[in-house]
Amino acid sequence: MQRTLYGPDHHAFRESAREFVNRYVQPRSEELIENKALPRDIWREAGRAGLLGLEIPETYGGSEAGDFRFNAVFAEELARHSAALASCFGIHTDICAPYLVELTTEAQKQRWLPGFCTGEIVTAIGMTEPSGGSDLAALKTTGVRDGDDWVINGSKTFITNGYSADLVLVAARTDPERKARGITLFGVEAGTPGFERGRKLDKVGQPESDTAELFFDNVRVPSDNIIGELNNGFIHMMQMLPQERLSASVASTAHAVAIFEETLEYTKERKAFGQPIGRFQHNKFLLAEMLTRLEVTQSFIDTCVDAHTRRDLTPIDAAKAKWWSAAIQNEILDHCVQLFGGYGYMREYRVARAWMDARVTRIWAGTDEIMKELIGRDLGL
Repeated sequence: MQRTLYGPDHHAFRESAREFVNRYVQPRSEELIENKALPRDIWREAGRAGLLGLEIPETYGGSEAGDFRFNAVFAEELARHSAALASCFGIHTDICAPYLVELTTEAQKQRWLPGFCTGEIVTAIGMTEPSGGSDLAALKTTGVRDGDDWVINGSKTFITNGYSADLVLVAARTDPERKARGITLFGVEAGTPGFERGRKLDKVGQPESDTAELFFDNVRVPSDNIIGELNNGFIHMMQMLPQERLSASVASTAHAVAIFEETLEYTKERKAFGQPIGRFQHNKFLLAEMLTRLEVTQSFIDTCVDAHTRRDLTPIDAAKAKWWSAAIQNEILDHCVQLFGGYGYMREYRVARAWMDARVTRIWAGTDEIMKELIGRDLGL
């Protein structure tokens, strides 16, 4: 089905994004997997290509596109190559960017945004904690005022870009009596005494991303590093989550489409019992079902991207997009592995790596269960 979401400018931008991936990322895929991280020179190349500052005002070095469809194009091209690539860059461009543009002071913007656009400053967001998971209101990391400073203690886990980030947006409890309404966001910079990173976590999939644990032991930050309003961090996070979930939805769908296309070609070439395996009725019907599910999903995600571009996307629709796209992605990739047979279980085949990469999408940015809970509440249940 012909997509109508994008115009000529978006198609031209897609060529630039694809060129970046093909030139600077594709040739080094094995290196990224081995090192469990994106090297800084790739970030800088993305900055030179104008890919990092899509939401950043021109005053600070960004392109100020004012159109989330450009973010979606970038996410699609990254995800078609690697789900981890879309995750690493998405944390920076889609998730951290709105906080730094909409909630920061002028001094903070001048301090952080130019490097954000060039790739000199890589960002991460520290929400998830070892005991909290999706329950952001229950976080235990604390921020205690000490004169003009705040002292942060606690830990975070499963933090994408956590090992290499120069700036981490950290959620800390600053007023325990107020529960969810007593959380504040802080900008914690690399090198701050007491801020330590744990090991790069050994994940089932997405090895290219440097997912890490973060530890805060009497980390002292000035009040000037508060992002947004004091004790309003939970509200800020809730306001930003729809874009995070939409970004994940875009990537999940594009990732599934790319692997489906490869699988379709494989079924046309791979022969069994004297004919291509795609011609067997079961496989033919299965591929027809997979394509239809993907196109229906793509249509819904495109509608959500369009709504978000117009500032009309609701948190509930973002939750629908997030869980549905992740479910379809995992369903499609499981079928793709089956169609590849034994080869589909070999790490050297992209379909196997994609299958492993996809499983986390039903967990991060809010689990399937949390998304359905939100939708159910909206139904008055």
